Amino acid sequence: MGFIIRSVFWLSLVLLLVPIGGNDEGAADTVGPVEAFVAARGAIGDISGMCERQPEVCEIGKSAIYTIGVRAREGARMAMAAIEDDGARPDAELTTGSVPASE
Repeated sequence: MGFIIRSVFWLSLVLLLVPIGGNDEGAADTVGPVEAFVAARGAIGDISGMCERQPEVCEIGKSAIYTIGVRAREGARMAMAAIEDDGARPDAELTTGSVPASE
């Protein structure tokens, strides 16, 4: 979750700095990059305090991240095993189970 928050923060900052067409003459209140940066830091500080206000949300988030990590490692292990097995047998053919192998 921290990665997502940091990504959104930096993407927002980049979008404020990059001039994107349009004319700002009709805009009533414009926000400069410095003000946006200060506001974003305050928002991130508030979000990081969420674990103090609602510890169960953080516990569930930690469990979810752990589960995703375990599944990613297992998937990577399976992929590496498949690559190593197929590399050792150059005549290996792919079988999907839904389409009969051509002979």
